[in-house]
Amino acid sequence: MKKITLIVTVVIATTITSPLFAQVNFAKIDKNRNVQASGLYHDLNKTKDTLVLKSDRKINYVYALNGGTSPAKEYYIDKPSYKIALNQFKKGKHVFVAVQQPLQIVFVVYVLKDIPILTTEVRTNTSNPVLAHQDNPKTLSPDDSNRR
Repeated sequence: MKKITLIVTVVIATTITSPLFAQVNFAKIDKNRNVQASGLYHDLNKTKDTLVLKSDRKINYVYALNGGTSPAKEYYIDKPSYKIALNQFKKGKHVFVAVQQPLQIVFVVYVLKDIPILTTEVRTNTSNPVLAHQDNPKTLSPDDSNRR
């Protein structure tokens, strides 16, 4: 009886805590299931933050619409494969159209939450006249080159 109680307790504890450790998806995709669209592989990568496009034929370009006030984003590709980072899209529904002449393959990507854009900060050392000269050549005078 103690074993059954222990097993039930473990099962309940794992079902309660498993959603806490699950990774949150940034996006989800509704693929085009048309037979003519089967030549274009369109899916998200494992972390679901990048759209991956692959084909045996050249992809001319891709554009994305979100139905809002922002203009369409266009990508001129002319290659058989391409990756689009989804951190440049706001939260919401985005309709993608991949053009492979003469086909236009439509699919939808839902960005579930805003993906942060990682940036690096570049600092300049203006106290050193040599480094200041590299940033702006007009800031260094002949008198400054002798100072330390």
